[in-house]
Amino acid sequence: MSDAPVLTRLDGDVGHVVLNRPQARNAITVGLADGLHDALVELSARARVIVVRGAGGHFCAGGDVDEVTRLGAQGDLRRLFEAFHRACSVVATLPVPVVAAVEGSATAGGFEFVQAADVVVVRDDALLADNHARLGQVPAGGGSQRLPRLLGAQRALTHILLGERLSGIEAVALGLAWRSAPADGFEALLDDVVARLLRADPGAAARTKRLVHEGLRAPLSDGLARETEVVLEHLADPAVSERLARFRAR
Repeated sequence: MSDAPVLTRLDGDVGHVVLNRPQARNAITVGLADGLHDALVELSARARVIVVRGAGGHFCAGGDVDEVTRLGAQGDLRRLFEAFHRACSVVATLPVPVVAAVEGSATAGGFEFVQAADVVVVRDDALLADNHARLGQVPAGGGSQRLPRLLGAQRALTHILLGERLSGIEAVALGLAWRSAPADGFEALLDDVVARLLRADPGAAARTKRLVHEGLRAPLSDGLARETEVVLEHLADPAVSERLARFRAR
């Protein structure tokens, strides 16, 4: 296996991204963050669904302590945080769904990438947590902003300040993941999710993603108006009109 921090492959219409630092539970370095960003952008031009997972049985354990120490000594720590922010934030701009397939640990930055993904599936025995507070640190990968939007301010603060650990089953119950499965059923769950996403109309999926993320930044009235414009744009697409005609004929 390559020693690159991020591996990619294209399997038909499915792009696969593997965080590849198993010896460090795929902890985040500048190289991994940059590689993740570039892999997502590159595959989004060729795939209809992208799956992100970690090598070695873990998703991602957050920032690499050695990297943080080294960059801190150089006065260049901002570089790491900005690189990882780019990798998380680019998900919202891509026209294809990004699925986080979580096994083992997804803590700190790993948990923050999970919050940025479009669809999340987890193993029952996965461990998800924002453990910055346990280390006397502040969330650095977007968790202070995304988690309140997902859970509400009070619940998010409680999880962050207590460093609450969640199993995959608990993450699903809170709405932080879509489905969980035991170890022997996880790959089947992931395959089913991917197959269902592949059945979706690519144009509709891309426009829906855009609407959701634009709407989060706008008042409700503006988002509703934008929704009408995008729906009209979508229905004016000749390919969509043709599909509707075939449906009516049936």
